[in-house]
Amino acid sequence: MKALAWFGPQDVRMVDAPVPDITQDDDVIVKVTGTTICGSDLHLYHGEIMALQKGDILGHEFMGKVDKVGKNVTNLQPGQRVVASFQIACGKCEYCQKKLSTFCDRTNNSSLQNYMYGQRDAGIFGYSHFTGGFPGGQAEYVRVPFGNVNLLPIPDDVADEQALYLSDILPTSYHTVVDTGVNEGDVVGIWGLGPIGQCAAKWAKLKGASRVIGIDRVPERLALAEKHGAETIDLNQHADVVKRIYELVPRGLDVALDCGSSFREPKSIAHKVQKTLMLETDVPETINEMLVAVRKLGRAGLIADYAGFANGVNVGALMEKGVRLIGNGQAPSHLYWEEILNDYIKTKKFDPTFILTHRVGLMEMPQLYQAFDQRKGGVEKVFVETQFSSAPSPNCPSTTRVADWAS
Repeated sequence: MKALAWFGPQDVRMVDAPVPDITQDDDVIVKVTGTTICGSDLHLYHGEIMALQKGDILGHEFMGKVDKVGKNVTNLQPGQRVVASFQIACGKCEYCQKKLSTFCDRTNNSSLQNYMYGQRDAGIFGYSHFTGGFPGGQAEYVRVPFGNVNLLPIPDDVADEQALYLSDILPTSYHTVVDTGVNEGDVVGIWGLGPIGQCAAKWAKLKGASRVIGIDRVPERLALAEKHGAETIDLNQHADVVKRIYELVPRGLDVALDCGSSFREPKSIAHKVQKTLMLETDVPETINEMLVAVRKLGRAGLIADYAGFANGVNVGALMEKGVRLIGNGQAPSHLYWEEILNDYIKTKKFDPTFILTHRVGLMEMPQLYQAFDQRKGGVEKVFVETQFSSAPSPNCPSTTRVADWAS
């Protein structure tokens, strides 16, 4: 099969890899009909995630059709359309029983993560040996462990372009809004207006937020957020984010959400130097802005992918203002994906295709990573098709080549 593999910082290649087969009785082999690239994949692309190995197959958001099932899998049949959760849950441990799939105790054997965090999260597809070393979904086939719980059947009246993002960004954006606690009438600030931030803005409105203020510097992102009812702060015009927030909201934000690529992009010289010298892995600047910008007893949620250590967190503001700083964790897809599918997508309250900007073929993935990293051609969320994909759905992007729009 064809698959996208990592060989070093900014070096990803299409390779020929063996088609996976059933190795455990709970396995399902999925023939991929749609995959994508996520902002968090850029951490892998730049070699910032520990325990990456040359030849690792990337990709944690994918869907497809069931190709083969292990003998213990009785709820799925070959040919059935399914979407995979980005994390791999066993379905039986204490956390999985509560559908907190991202905290599964049994699917990640990383001793490094156990050393750093004291415990391990669940395994994740295509996200290095730090998260279990599972081959990912930027490929034509994927072996899904515990496929009876990690695959959600998709009804015929839901398009592939709507279903794919149930894998990650829809549960992730929903989770930060729900877990941080956006309530009726709240004023919400969102740092980062990529796909997660855009979706979080829409979820916040659906949960009753009176105002949503999105913070970014990319013109297309700011325009899209404004189109869907958010106010915006353009970082190209307002370097002092906190000052601008207090001009707009003198009382301070009720809720702040970090939906950006925080540990990749230090702002100040001090943190650029510390990152370069590997004195810190993550940057606290967005956390500090949120701690200062929220009101007393406000809430700040972290859904952005922090992975290690940050120097200079404003613990004084956290303590003295009584701020609730909430690490949302990797979102438990299992907890939300049926609710999002049935109550929002099928009822047309939330159409995920509003974030979809491009559609390309799987063989374009190396070029797509480069374009995605450099923000060329207005690329945000891409539907990546394989030889098994259906034709594009109405009102969704048609297939193009990266060279057509990223030159």
